[in-house]
Amino acid sequence: MAGRPGYLTLPIFSVLAAIGYVYYTAVFLAVPRWLGLATAAGVANAAAFTALAAACVATYAVAVRRDPGRVPPGFVPDVEDAESTVHEIKRKGGDLRYCQKCSHYKPPRAHHCRVCKRCVLKMDHHCIWINNCVGHGNYKIFLVFVLYAVVASFYAMILIIGSVLHSVPKDEQSSNDSSRTSIIICGVILSPLALALAVLLGWHIYLILQNKTTIEYHEGVRAMWLAEKGGDLYHHPYDLGVYENLISVLGPNIFCWLCPVSNTVGNGLRYRTSYDIPLSTQPI
Repeated sequence: MAGRPGYLTLPIFSVLAAIGYVYYTAVFLAVPRWLGLATAAGVANAAAFTALAAACVATYAVAVRRDPGRVPPGFVPDVEDAESTVHEIKRKGGDLRYCQKCSHYKPPRAHHCRVCKRCVLKMDHHCIWINNCVGHGNYKIFLVFVLYAVVASFYAMILIIGSVLHSVPKDEQSSNDSSRTSIIICGVILSPLALALAVLLGWHIYLILQNKTTIEYHEGVRAMWLAEKGGDLYHHPYDLGVYENLISVLGPNIFCWLCPVSNTVGNGLRYRTSYDIPLSTQPI
């Protein structure tokens, strides 16, 4: 039961503990040591980091709790629908994709998750750190959380480095040895974490710009190899161009792209493809 979506697990507690530890070190150790909480600069940095940490916790909670997208009961793809120009089929046999475990057809870009034990709309991957799948319903929230986490991590690193380099008067040195040690330990732990989060963010930005999921990226590598082997060119059917790709994930309102709200376009059962775009405006 502890591993099912919606349940608190050890990785979730670990993430919350890490956020709390970094927040305490940055606000109550690094800022007072470097700027002082009695100064305007100290108060401003403490308030800014508090707001950033609160945004991290809020978006993380939503990513954990929000359903990534379920296939409606009795879903059947309409192969005669003129607006549905792409119907995903099985690699072998050419039949429409059907999930034997869930006993229903799979909409385009949907995949079965062995952990969640159900099909997930536009599934990207199952993340143990949120004990949930990342899919159509929570992909943007997950991305915004990672973005906030990256900004918070590098912000904390700046505060930590500044506090370590800050010269403390000799008569206060003994009383600050323990805080300096705690700050250094936090910095050592935070450095690889910040790098890993930055790489993760960069990876998903790369995917968004091509309108791919992680699963589709790996499937595309194989499809490209097969196409080149047969003398053809492979084009990802859901690549609509950079701007349209961003809209499909982040929403039509550019001012809300970085807001922790989910305004995903569509219901997850059908997606626009490059075949829906006139040839004169298709992305190169």
